[in-house]
Amino acid sequence: MDLETFLAQMDAGAPALPGGPAARMMDDLADEAIALCMELNTRVTTLDERVEIMSRLTGRDVPASFRIFPPFTTDCGKNTRIGERAFINSGCRFQDQGGITLGDDCLIGHNVVIATLNHDLDPSRRATTIPRPVVVGESAWIGANATLLPGVTIGKGAVVAAGAVVTKDVPPRTVVGGVPARVIREFEAE
Repeated sequence: MDLETFLAQMDAGAPALPGGPAARMMDDLADEAIALCMELNTRVTTLDERVEIMSRLTGRDVPASFRIFPPFTTDCGKNTRIGERAFINSGCRFQDQGGITLGDDCLIGHNVVIATLNHDLDPSRRATTIPRPVVVGESAWIGANATLLPGVTIGKGAVVAAGAVVTKDVPPRTVVGGVPARVIREFEAE
């Protein structure tokens, strides 16, 4: 399976069966991502070097305005899209096979986990993975130690409180918190 076919299958939400072509591709992409994350995380890098490494990791141009503080890990990399002036703080872990989109001006706090794969609930099919994308909207802020689960969209300007576990979409211009996250308040943009 080539990368384009794999990404199309993941973006369509097609399950990856154990031992199948998509699962084998996940293994290959994980090996590449591990090597690139090691390059990012185990030496002192300049801002330009971090942008360049992230461009190789994602397989697409990452904006020069992007900022990241290592360490950072992902087990794929190739299904992440990063907007202008997006920021990822240290300790974040992305599972991006199902697709992660970071909108312009979004902020990702320390130790945030973004997961895009679920396993089948039936124990006889538990090794099957089901991809669903996560979208972090423009100017959204994800607080430290938050977890975004597969299939959620964080609306424009929304805030996810530290430690929250997001299991459903977050409306624009709201603050959510808790486990599972719920709306705490709404606000208007200035």
